Amino acid sequence: MRIVVLDGFTTDQGGVEAFWGELRALGELIAYPRTAPGDVVRRCAGANAALTNKVPFTADTLGRLPELRYIGVVATGTNVVDLPAARAAGIAVTNVPGYAAASVAEMVFALILHFARDVAGHAAAVKAGGWAASPDFSFFTRPMVELDGKTLVVVGSGAIGGAVARIGAAFGMRIVRAAVPGSPSGGGGRTPLAGALPQADFVSLHCPLTEATRGMVSAAFLAAMKPDALLINTGRGGLVNEPDLVAALAGGRLGGAALDVLDVEPPPADHPLTDPRAPWADRVVVTPHIAWGTVEARRRLAAQAIANLAAFARGERRNRVD
Repeated sequence: MRIVVLDGFTTDQGGVEAFWGELRALGELIAYPRTAPGDVVRRCAGANAALTNKVPFTADTLGRLPELRYIGVVATGTNVVDLPAARAAGIAVTNVPGYAAASVAEMVFALILHFARDVAGHAAAVKAGGWAASPDFSFFTRPMVELDGKTLVVVGSGAIGGAVARIGAAFGMRIVRAAVPGSPSGGGGRTPLAGALPQADFVSLHCPLTEATRGMVSAAFLAAMKPDALLINTGRGGLVNEPDLVAALAGGRLGGAALDVLDVEPPPADHPLTDPRAPWADRVVVTPHIAWGTVEARRRLAAQAIANLAAFARGERRNRVD
């Protein structure tokens, strides 16, 4: 079997053998740190298996790779693969669910606590001499709030959403599990968004990016939230209509936004949500899609991706999504 890893760097951070070496037991391995979309066909020519995180496989690309029999998505979301085209071509597709639940859930609360307590801001103020110059024994960079008793609305109750809910409950927060737009179960007993959003002190997004959820966080969504509520997105950037979010921030209709993902990644240099001079800059935190990326989560991700391919080689179905 000829195996190609197309964009391994975000997972292995340069440690190719440590993360992907076990693939050599399954066949010939070629690992690239990054691959441009235009290079996919050339690099996968003659390959039987390809592993991708963010490099897309379109119907046209799949049609030009007759020997490809397997695509392993090194992530949970599978929107980078045209699944109907893969199914029609008889190409198996797998993903890795649940590997980063703890990692992402912890990041959600790092972001929430940033706004609730501003640890970094207080520490920076001390280093700048603010405490030494203070007439009082303590001072505050911003009003601090307790999480105990606050309402956390969780949109999406899979492994990550469930972990966020458990941590929130441990902080004494009131958890409201909201229905995801387009859910085939009709919400499964979850609270409709129209009823959940007005209650929220914090809204955390953990649903997949689908046609029903794309741009879900719209002007109407944001207007339904309390004017001092916080939006957290560690899911997919496309869940948020970014112009509507900027308008809500500019209009003072939202307490703040903590975003680990954006619609285009990397973002353009002039993106309004990353502009440090914007009037809303102190109410926005953007991190570079790192919630998933603890060392432990990345090792689980690679190990599960390898196990998926090994199962396919044995003729077994494991984490198949095709």
